[in-house]
Amino acid sequence: MKAIREFRKKSRYLPIGYKLMLSYLVFTVILVSVNGYVSHSMYEASMRKQTRSNIQETLKQINDNVAYKTDDMVRISSIIYKDYAFVEDLRAQLNSPKLINDRMTKQIMPKLDNASKSIGLNLRLSVYFENETIDEKYYNHLEETNAQSVYMYHLKRIKSEAWYQTLPIEKYNETMVWKQVEEDRSQNRISMIRRIVDLDMTHSGITDPEPQELGVMRFSVQKDELFESVDFTKLGPGSKIVIRDRNGNLIFTSSLPEKKVHISEVSKGNNNTVDPFSSGEYLTIEEEMLQQDWTIVAHIPLNVIEQEASKVRNLIIFICVIGFVLFTFAGVFISRYFSKRITKFVSVLNAFREGDLHKRISYRGKDEFSQIATALNGMGEDFEALINKVYLTQLQKKEAELEMLQTQINPHFLYNTLSSINRLAKFGENEKLQKMVVELAKFYRLTLNSGRTLIPVYSEIEQSNAYLEIQKVKYGHRLEVTFDVDAEIWKYETVKLIIQPFIENALKHAWSGDRIHIKIVAHKEGDTILYRIIDDGLGVRQERIEEIMIATNESETGFGIRNIHQRVQLQYGSEYGVSIYSRMGIGTSVNIRIPARKRKLFMHDQTLVE
Repeated sequence: MKAIREFRKKSRYLPIGYKLMLSYLVFTVILVSVNGYVSHSMYEASMRKQTRSNIQETLKQINDNVAYKTDDMVRISSIIYKDYAFVEDLRAQLNSPKLINDRMTKQIMPKLDNASKSIGLNLRLSVYFENETIDEKYYNHLEETNAQSVYMYHLKRIKSEAWYQTLPIEKYNETMVWKQVEEDRSQNRISMIRRIVDLDMTHSGITDPEPQELGVMRFSVQKDELFESVDFTKLGPGSKIVIRDRNGNLIFTSSLPEKKVHISEVSKGNNNTVDPFSSGEYLTIEEEMLQQDWTIVAHIPLNVIEQEASKVRNLIIFICVIGFVLFTFAGVFISRYFSKRITKFVSVLNAFREGDLHKRISYRGKDEFSQIATALNGMGEDFEALINKVYLTQLQKKEAELEMLQTQINPHFLYNTLSSINRLAKFGENEKLQKMVVELAKFYRLTLNSGRTLIPVYSEIEQSNAYLEIQKVKYGHRLEVTFDVDAEIWKYETVKLIIQPFIENALKHAWSGDRIHIKIVAHKEGDTILYRIIDDGLGVRQERIEEIMIATNESETGFGIRNIHQRVQLQYGSEYGVSIYSRMGIGTSVNIRIPARKRKLFMHDQTLVE
């Protein structure tokens, strides 16, 4: 610090190296801190995402395993449900003990026994019949929890039970419920319940009958056997898996038995809910079982993820500290070679290179950099004056070229018109003579236009119309003309005398027979104005069009077309100009495209309109 103070007393300014070093240190601290925070956040988010994805896949496998067993039970019940012979046996009212015994031993019991044993589960099948001519078959099964067996009861035994009365309205082959009824809760079982209905009511003479209930099937199975694949250890230590029905009632739980927990209800469909669980926070993920209308909910302790994240966080902090130390030493080295003054000079030079010659260096100091700044500012002023001079010269040259092109308009039109006037006077056609003289005067009044290069669009259209009126006197009914002009373009300006030469060209070269039709179109397309001169004449070969457009200025071929094309491009740029499309025997369309630029209102615009 003492050296710094002595240096400042001698030079009266703080060395740029120290200024740069201070800003570099601040930048380094921010950069390292932000980089460490972002890296840790991204890693933790990635870990959570990967954990969630893995758990979701595990839940899908559990879902598939449980669904496989439940679908088997549904499949077996559907076989009984759709067995019309079985339904016919349940519906038949028999009085003969022999027939009743035969129906029981040969028809009903074999089918039910097969149904209870066709699944690889210890299934208990209970069937309740409306038809009381079918004998009941049951025995005490309070202690028998793992045997495949069939029980038969009369339906009247359960009609007063709440679980029977709350069965939903029957929909064919769809209505079934899963719940714990009768002895299920005490024996840790769960039942799949569905009706047996008679859909064939033709024997009763009823039209469009409701399904008639013939009985109820109850397939009861041990929950531990049905949910064998629901194992919390698949998700990691301290996890818990629960299965709930649509009303949030708990169906099955898999967790450490010594943990007594209370889990808040999870919002259905939310796969990222974190609830308090025991003494820590848990990540909650859900998987729906649509067929059974159940939801599998997994709770995974966040401390498992936090332990891994802690290791990575310590590593990131260590790397950030090392990086900060290295950046600091690098900053000390770099600050000796660069300074804010050099940055100013570079920025001014870059501005000069980009065309901004107004930028100057505002520098105060007593060292050699002040001389450099003064010289650089003077150089900028000299460059700006030189460029302005060259630009003005180029602009004057451009205007001179434009005026020269305009003076090259073919004067044959005037000679031909005067010859026509002389012929009309000779034959005494005074009315046509007067009209031609008036239109000729209007044409040249609009063409001369006080020497202006840019004129209103309506003046260009009116000038073309005046020319055509003169030609109509000359050609009579042989010439048909149509104008299609959008009034919206009146407010824009245009280079003058760019439509009439193409009309004159069509009248000179496009005749096919003794009649010709010319259509003048002018409308706005986006930010451009498009003129089109269309004729139904002889047409032009494509080779001829290319010859016209690429010929040199000294060539007389297509001189008028190139003249207009050059004037438009000289005024507006290379993206505008003339294009020609033609087909032999059909006609020609000349397109002239210019930018849509609003005109300034001159005092004599009103005179032109009049």
